[in-house]
Amino acid sequence: MRLLIVGRLTGELVTASKIAMNRGAAVTHADGIEQGLATLRARGADLVMVEVSLDIRRFVTALADERIRTPVVACGIASDAKAAVAAIQAGAKEYIPLPPDPEMIAAVLEAVAADGRSFVWRDPAMERVVKLAEQVARSDASVLITGESGTGKEVLARHVHARSNRANKPFISVNCAAIPEALLESELFGHEKGAFTGAVARRIGRFEEANGGTLLLDEISEMDVRLQSKLLRALQERVIDRVGGSAPVKVDIRVLATSNRKLSEEVAKGTFREDLYYRLNVVHLRIPALRERPADILELAGFFAKKYAEANGMPVRPLSREALALITKSPWRGNVRELENTLHRAVLLASGAEIGHDAVLTPEGDAIGGAAGPAERAAQVAEAATRGLVGRTVADVERDLILDTLDHCFGNRTHAARILGISIRTLRNKLNEYVQSGIGVAEPGSVRAVAAYG
Repeated sequence: MRLLIVGRLTGELVTASKIAMNRGAAVTHADGIEQGLATLRARGADLVMVEVSLDIRRFVTALADERIRTPVVACGIASDAKAAVAAIQAGAKEYIPLPPDPEMIAAVLEAVAADGRSFVWRDPAMERVVKLAEQVARSDASVLITGESGTGKEVLARHVHARSNRANKPFISVNCAAIPEALLESELFGHEKGAFTGAVARRIGRFEEANGGTLLLDEISEMDVRLQSKLLRALQERVIDRVGGSAPVKVDIRVLATSNRKLSEEVAKGTFREDLYYRLNVVHLRIPALRERPADILELAGFFAKKYAEANGMPVRPLSREALALITKSPWRGNVRELENTLHRAVLLASGAEIGHDAVLTPEGDAIGGAAGPAERAAQVAEAATRGLVGRTVADVERDLILDTLDHCFGNRTHAARILGISIRTLRNKLNEYVQSGIGVAEPGSVRAVAAYG
């Protein structure tokens, strides 16, 4: 945990610094906004504590402009309520009154370190994955973690880091899908001043921030192929090049990667480099979908029920037998993320001594696992249609689409071409091909009586 304190070191801030260090945080100090920004660019931090008399709005805006996502909390004398409100309005996540309360600082540090994620499991299917993860955690081998969206891939990655020899070093996560392609290179490798428009100063990237620790490349399958080659060099040689830089920078990191796609299929399609795939896939941890882990459903349901009862100041209530049966039967297509949201909602809606099945509802208020609504029915139809295409060639699918559309238009070529979004000339050429192959084609004013293809 790396804490940056920005402000004049009064006795109160010195005390806050000592409390944080006693809680295991590595503390750095900066006198003002500019020095604080320079420190973040050069070293990074997990949390910034800013003295409330400084221009917090300018600081938060500068972080946003430079795409630095470090959370900011304000601190100041307890009686200055107006300054506290202004700091929150300026973008600070929290306000810590001074003189500091050790428990409050500890809670803020713990919240940032935990990042809101808890690792809970019981099912044998998940136990096998966790056992393998812990077996390889102390090595420096790259690990690829795959599974459906919401299964807990990043949570498992943090568990691997926590059990590794780098546990007391930074854990840096980069969501490759959330950062625009044009900015991802700078985000990963950093940049020099003037490297591109908006590069107002040198900034280290996530590789350098993670130096000595672990770098998680979340949803790596979304990374552009051109950037993958630079990533491969960084993994092989443990050196990076900042954007606009002239000298390579050495880094000592352990790389973990996640994907909700099968990377072997992406390699076959040419959207992911084969050499990078094998470099990352030294150890493969596949997290089963939640529906494949029934014991985890029950364990997580109880955990979330307790968590959100305490978070909302409500009594902790057990789930009724009917509610547990309903939760166990649900397919949980959104996996742990969907289950968590459902239990949070159930805690708020339940009114009795237990959380009953009538409180286990969808966001729209429908019963979980009940009759499918219009949106779900449409999704099911689309899924069935997609399954019907598997195993067929593109030419076959195109042919059926063209001929069915022509039937729908009673043989009217112009109308059919307009619906298909192609020119009348293209349509006629396709129809001529079909006729030459012996396939019946509807004439204007009619439909094909018999399909001549199998």
